[in-house]
Amino acid sequence: MAREPKAPVVIVGGGFGGLYTALALAERRGHPPILLIEPNERFVFLPLLYELLSHELRSWEVAPRYDTLLAGRGVAWLQERVSRIEPQEHRILTSSGRSVTYGQAVVATGSTTQSYGIPGVLEHSLSFRTLADVQRLQQLIASLRQRQRPLQRLAVVGGGASGVELACKLADELGGSALVELLERGPTLLPQARSFNREQALLALQRRDVRVRTGTAVVAVAADHLLIGPQAERLACDGVIWTAGIRCQPPAINPAPQTDGNGRLHTGGDLRVNGCPDLFAIGDGANCDDGTGQPLPANAQVAFQQATCLADNLLRAAAGEPLRPFSFQDLGEMMSLGRQDACLTGAGVTLAGRAAYELRRLAYLTRMPGGSHRLKVAAGWMTAWS
Repeated sequence: MAREPKAPVVIVGGGFGGLYTALALAERRGHPPILLIEPNERFVFLPLLYELLSHELRSWEVAPRYDTLLAGRGVAWLQERVSRIEPQEHRILTSSGRSVTYGQAVVATGSTTQSYGIPGVLEHSLSFRTLADVQRLQQLIASLRQRQRPLQRLAVVGGGASGVELACKLADELGGSALVELLERGPTLLPQARSFNREQALLALQRRDVRVRTGTAVVAVAADHLLIGPQAERLACDGVIWTAGIRCQPPAINPAPQTDGNGRLHTGGDLRVNGCPDLFAIGDGANCDDGTGQPLPANAQVAFQQATCLADNLLRAAAGEPLRPFSFQDLGEMMSLGRQDACLTGAGVTLAGRAAYELRRLAYLTRMPGGSHRLKVAAGWMTAWS
C-alpha cells in the first residue's frame, strides 16, 4: 500500500533563522518535505555587510543566491511573499493567492526599521540591512568624496553595535571628505557590550574623529537636516543612516497570537508560538521565554543556535514527541571597527586590531551557509592573501 505523504514543514522567511533551520532540518534523516518561502533572490549575511560597504568583500560572498545555496539540499524554494497564516487550518496564503498546507510552520520573517513614530524617519533616512541599502550608501559616499564641499556631514542615529560599526566604516570610506556624527538617545554607547569591546570601540571612534553625541534624541528627520534635543536644534546633514532600533512585522496571523511591544511573537522555550501548537517562530521575530525573564538578543548568534534546536523540535512535533527547550550559549562578541580593524571577546580571549579583524572573518566563514559556498569564499580569500 502507498504511504500517505507527509505534510511539509513550511518556513516563512529566508534570513538567518529561516535558512539555517531549513538547512539543519534537511540534514536530519527521515525529514518531511521542506518548503522555504522567501521573496528575495539572495540571502544576506548581515554581519559582513560592513565589509561589503568598504569593498573588502564582494557581493557574491556576502549575498549568495538561494537557488545556489539550496541546490541538491532537499529544500524547495517558493519566491513569493506570505500575506496570511491560518494556524487552525494549517494553511499559508501568499500575495499571489497561492494556498499552501503545512504540517508545521516557522515564522522567520526577521525585522525592519523601528521609527518610533518620529516624523521623517522612513521617508528621509537610510537603513543598513539589504544590498540595496549598501549600494545607496556607496553612491552617497562617492558623491561626498567627489563634491568636497565644506561642512559635509553624515549622521548615524543609534549608538548600539550596528551604529558604532557603521560609523567607523563610514569614516574610513569618506577619508575626511565629510564629518561623521553618531547620535545616541541614551547616556552611553554600547550599553550591552563587553567592557573591552566598548573601550576599543570608543578608541576607534576617537581615532577617526567621529563626533559622538549621547543623551541626544532625534525628534524629526528631513531631507537635509535633523531636529535634535528638547529645543529641536537643527543639524544640517547630507544623509542620515538609521540604526536606532528594529521592529518585527510577521505576516498577518488569524487568529492573532500575542506579540510584544516590538511586534515579536511570544513563544515558549521550545520556540512554539503560544496558543499555536504547530506554529513556531525564530530569530528577531521571536520573543522566546527561556526561563530568565529577559528577551534574547536579536542577533545572528541567537538565530544560529535556535535553528539547530528548532530543526529537532520540528521532527519531534511531527512525531508527537515532547519538545526540548532552547538554551542560549553566549559564545562571545565581535565588532567591526573600520577597515581591517575589529575587536572581539570570547572564550577567555580579548583581541583588537588587524588580528581580530582576520579572526572575526574566519569565524564568520565557518558560519556561512552551505559547504560549497564556504569553500568558494575561502578560496577567494586565500587567493587575495597570497
